[in-house]
Amino acid sequence: MRKLFLLTVLLALYLSSFGQASNNDKEWFASVGLNAINSQGTRSPVGGITDWAINIPISLAVEVAWTSGLSIEQSFTLNSFAEGDEIDGAVLQEDFTYLSFDTHAKYYFGKHIFPNTDWIDFYGNAGVGFFNIDETNVSLNLGGGVLVWLNRRQTFGIRAQVIGKFALDHADSGFDNNHYQTHIQAIFAL
Repeated sequence: MRKLFLLTVLLALYLSSFGQASNNDKEWFASVGLNAINSQGTRSPVGGITDWAINIPISLAVEVAWTSGLSIEQSFTLNSFAEGDEIDGAVLQEDFTYLSFDTHAKYYFGKHIFPNTDWIDFYGNAGVGFFNIDETNVSLNLGGGVLVWLNRRQTFGIRAQVIGKFALDHADSGFDNNHYQTHIQAIFAL
């Protein structure tokens, strides 16, 4: 619990200094949506529907467009595994809450594929994360997604993404090891 409190304080200080150091000409976006966790103990991101945790699927993020095509995102997700669910092939004997904080650099490359289309964009992202199921762990994250703008001004859209989270201490971490997280979110310009 002490590690979680320390990480929350450090994250708040980081975001505060990051926001103050940014110029006012940067574009800011917020997103809210749902997430699902796939922790089968395999390297495959797909599996049976019973392998997915979607009990408290809250997903929040703030993103700032840094330069053309590059942005930085800070996200927070909450979910849970219920008693009787499976994690890595083990049936749970109690409920577990999943909590994660992730920082990603994103590169939007859709304009290189569809140069005349501005309503859809594709991106890749990479970064680090902190997550907790039974214990705490740090992960290296790699993923990608698609963003569909629902208006011409590009102030409201829907995005879907998949992130692979590769735990740094996965061999001895029990449930807190490698997993995939899928998101679907509404995104708004701030």
